[in-house]
Amino acid sequence: MRYSVAMTGEVETAMRDHLVRSDGQEDVLIATYVLSTGIERTTALIKRVIFPGDGERLVHGNASFTGQYVLRASNEARAQGHGVVLLHSHPSGKGWQRLSATDWATESEYERVAYAITKMPLLGMTLGGRDTSWSARFWFDKSTPTWAESVRSVSAKLAVTWNDEIIPVPRTTRSQQRTISSWGERTQASLARLRVLVVGGGSVGLDVAQRLAATGLVSVGVMDYDAVETVNLDRMIGATRLDAALGRSKVDVAARLMSSAATADRFQVLRHEVSVTDPVGMNAALDYDVIFSCVDRPWPRAVLNAIAYSDLIPVIDGGIALDTFPDGRMRNGIWRAHTIVPGRPCMACLGQLVVGDIPLDKEGLLDDPEYITGAHRDAPSRQNVAALSASVSGALLAQFVSLTAHPGGRGTPAPLRYILSTHTLEHSSADSGLYCPYEGDTAIGDARTSLAEHREDWRTVVRDRAHTKRPLRLRIAVVAECILQRLLSLAT
Repeated sequence: MRYSVAMTGEVETAMRDHLVRSDGQEDVLIATYVLSTGIERTTALIKRVIFPGDGERLVHGNASFTGQYVLRASNEARAQGHGVVLLHSHPSGKGWQRLSATDWATESEYERVAYAITKMPLLGMTLGGRDTSWSARFWFDKSTPTWAESVRSVSAKLAVTWNDEIIPVPRTTRSQQRTISSWGERTQASLARLRVLVVGGGSVGLDVAQRLAATGLVSVGVMDYDAVETVNLDRMIGATRLDAALGRSKVDVAARLMSSAATADRFQVLRHEVSVTDPVGMNAALDYDVIFSCVDRPWPRAVLNAIAYSDLIPVIDGGIALDTFPDGRMRNGIWRAHTIVPGRPCMACLGQLVVGDIPLDKEGLLDDPEYITGAHRDAPSRQNVAALSASVSGALLAQFVSLTAHPGGRGTPAPLRYILSTHTLEHSSADSGLYCPYEGDTAIGDARTSLAEHREDWRTVVRDRAHTKRPLRLRIAVVAECILQRLLSLAT
């Protein structure tokens, strides 16, 4: 199991402002956390800051907690079903901080108190004052801590402190020279270690996945249970006629193309041949630091929209809609791109998600011609072309760069909409709804009301594909393809 810590930018600012003192002395603070549990990674989400009262901590060059402060905070945490976080600062510290003998003794001593009251492990955190970097460790017993791999501050500017001992800085390669020259080695070292998931392996998702691999990311996941068809070949650049004839899974095609485009020294493709609307897919998504939403259905969008807030995982979403005249000529094209993070409006508040369509999507009614006619709804748009899909993937990737590299010191922009017929780029003025249920569930982790449900439909698709027998001519073509790929790998 891997471990990490995440918090909203608002919470991170409150803790940093308290711990970094103008007099240069250390300080201490207590907060609470809840858990977000994925398949491979458990993340502590910092939930609430409990500031010290008069006489509850001692500042004397070094700083120390009082038992009164720890007991009060632990009882407040228990009342909310939270765990306890003990934080302290190292004013001259930089980067991931280790524990001094005094820090070790303090945290190991209070581990018993915190666990006895909350029944949750103590979380210790340190702030390095020179560069405001964080470090974190979980105390599952008093003997030795289990170190987290990263600490993430999630807002319009994603900031990550990495534990270099668990996730070392990736080696730069010659093929990354121009990438690194665009934003520097420090940004590349952080960006390359992000685990990024692309949900949807269609025209946009396939392009996004390949470009992430080319940018030097070490671990990129793709989630899609569907297969390549002939009708996809005018948009899925890199997919072949053989892929369509074989009905190859989109994740396998993406893996092949990503491996070919990758510039990282040890690139890892993570295949998820599942639906994100199933608990298996949703839990897999919780293992990632950033998610690209390249889906066009309301139900998977709703699941990802919820995760962005409940589990503090930025979701970069967008899409395209093309409109034609009755005679078939193009009327207009509109594509959108936005990053969903705490402090920004959710997809429903933006009008990108109609909550009432979620149950219809679950029942398959949005594809049912009889229902569409009876409900006087418009049939879903199916138009899409490669030339414009590239514009959508480019818009989503620009959001990713803004989120992670902060060009000009800024983060992600307001939601964007490009109107093709008038060549107009609009910045959305949409604001969060007063009682938005998604944003109201910020940093609740495993207490979320899950929108995912166990369904057999996608499992049937995957099973049927695995048991389909191919004609001899296609099997020969696959063997020839494997030989060619082997020869090419030897040549390079």
